[in-house]
Amino acid sequence: QVQLVESGGGLVQDGGSLRLSCAASGSIFTIRAMGWYRQAPGKQRELVASITTSGVTNYADSVEGRFTISRDNAKNTLYLQMDGLKPEDTAVYYCNTRSLARGIWYTYWGQGTQVTVSS
Repeated sequence: QVQLVESGGGLVQDGGSLRLSCAASGSIFTIRAMGWYRQAPGKQRELVASITTSGVTNYADSVEGRFTISRDNAKNTLYLQMDGLKPEDTAVYYCNTRSLARGIWYTYWGQGTQVTVSS
C-alpha cells in the first residue's frame, strides 16, 4: 500500500501563489504515476496535473501555464506550484498515485487539502 499526506493549502487572494506538497510512504517502488486532482463544491473531481516516473507531465487546459507539477524522488514528495490563482481554482485538492503490484493496478488518494482563492 501507499500512504499519501498533503499539505500547503490555504486562503490566498486572486493572482496569488501556493505550493502544495504530497508526501508518499509505504510501497513507493510500486508507483508508476502521480497526480493532483481537485473537487469544487457541486462538481466532479477533475485531473489538474500528472507526472510519470520518467517525468512526463500533463496538465488540464484550465491550469496550463499557471501550475507546475514536480516530484522529488529522494524525498518521495510530489509538489504542485500554483501561480496566478483565480477564484475558480477554489477546491479541495487531492494527491493521487497509480501503482502496479503483482500485475494489479491500484489507485491511492490523500485526504485532501483546501485551497480557497478570494476575489
